[in-house]
Amino acid sequence: QVQLVESGGGLVQAGGSLRLSCAASGRTFSTYAMAWFRQAPGKEREFVAGLSRSGIALFMDVVKGRFTISRDNTKKTVYLQMNSLKPEDTAVYYCAAANVYGIPTLYANYNYWGQGTQVTVSS
Repeated sequence: QVQLVESGGGLVQAGGSLRLSCAASGRTFSTYAMAWFRQAPGKEREFVAGLSRSGIALFMDVVKGRFTISRDNTKKTVYLQMNSLKPEDTAVYYCAAANVYGIPTLYANYNYWGQGTQVTVSS
């Protein structure tokens, strides 16, 4: 069983930065693929970035070059650094974990979810 708690969301102006954190419980954090999804009002939840258990990263095209994802297995935490934020990045951001190899991009493939953190980017 894994519990995930996100933090770091907030209100920021366009062009600004935020760093989201996701703290995990459980003893096998290092064996999980970790990912960030987001969901804007009226839209489906979409994959933003993921990090495999071996450290390989994957990003959706619209955030490439602006977002980075990292993990600290000793702290059981995954981070999403978001730079050059745009109003269209506004959404609730969710942390997710999957006990798999690779980086699933479909939310149905993730076993555990955090409660979400709101990110609002003003123009």
